[in-house]
Amino acid sequence: MPCSRHSRSCSHKVAAVIDPRFALDRRAVMRSFSRAASHYEQCARLQRQVRADLLERLQYFPLKPDSVLDLGAATCESARRLRERFPRAQVVGLDIAEGMLRAMPAPRWPWQRTGVMRVCADAAALPLQTGSCQLVFSNLMLQWCDRPDIVFREIARVLKPGGLLLFSTFGPGTLDELRAAWAAADTHSHVSSFIDMQDLGSELMRAGLAEPVLDTEQHRLHYPDARALMLELKGLGARNAVQDRARGLTGRRQLARMLDAYERSREPKGLPATFEIIFGAAFAGGDAARAGGSGPGGEFAVPVSSVQRARR
Repeated sequence: MPCSRHSRSCSHKVAAVIDPRFALDRRAVMRSFSRAASHYEQCARLQRQVRADLLERLQYFPLKPDSVLDLGAATCESARRLRERFPRAQVVGLDIAEGMLRAMPAPRWPWQRTGVMRVCADAAALPLQTGSCQLVFSNLMLQWCDRPDIVFREIARVLKPGGLLLFSTFGPGTLDELRAAWAAADTHSHVSSFIDMQDLGSELMRAGLAEPVLDTEQHRLHYPDARALMLELKGLGARNAVQDRARGLTGRRQLARMLDAYERSREPKGLPATFEIIFGAAFAGGDAARAGGSGPGGEFAVPVSSVQRARR
């Protein structure tokens, strides 16, 4: 999977975002995740579960790729699992946060190799040659891209004909309880907005990716209090990075109002936090794309508007 250009950051400029609600401060995203790298895996319980679910979905595609891209690799746990699954493949772990990539665990023995090439770059400007990948795997990364259309076009560019994109991302129902609690406290944006499944499906097709399939699951976690949830999000590096966020410190009164509002949703297990997970798959365009395989029940492509939502 040769590189066509080297990139260590995402300082390039892009066009205006689709919706101002999704405009992100990329430098804030990079800083936040790099700072969280040393303790990311300790806090990433949901990310681990979704990663396992996404890896399990690979069984429905009879792939034998020789080139794999883990897009949004973080500490490269997914990349390492992909290397184990496809031992003959060249696996690249790419992430915008250099600190995350540096936090990849070293091999147990000095003579061992991870088999993973780490690249620090922006998903909207992949430093890879056209048609160089057979599989692009991306776990819970796309929600940090305010221009999924550009990212999907880049993925379509680097995929070989018939190559597979398999991804997960957060949907708009994510952290609804926290968002509502902050709305009761002030008018500032404290929680990122997330693009819905229909828009993602449309962008996949506009990018030239064929046979897109999307489905959703809802994970409902519980916390002893709102501070515990916010500490976990901070530990993941998942801070609010929208452009119109409040830049100063949140006042004690606003924080107290938010905590009080969140307490009203308490359940016997604790304070609930909903995470809507969107899973997606699509092939690089062309007739070869349809030869990749089928999902459970023998069906692969379904209309985006008819997808059912599952709960956990």
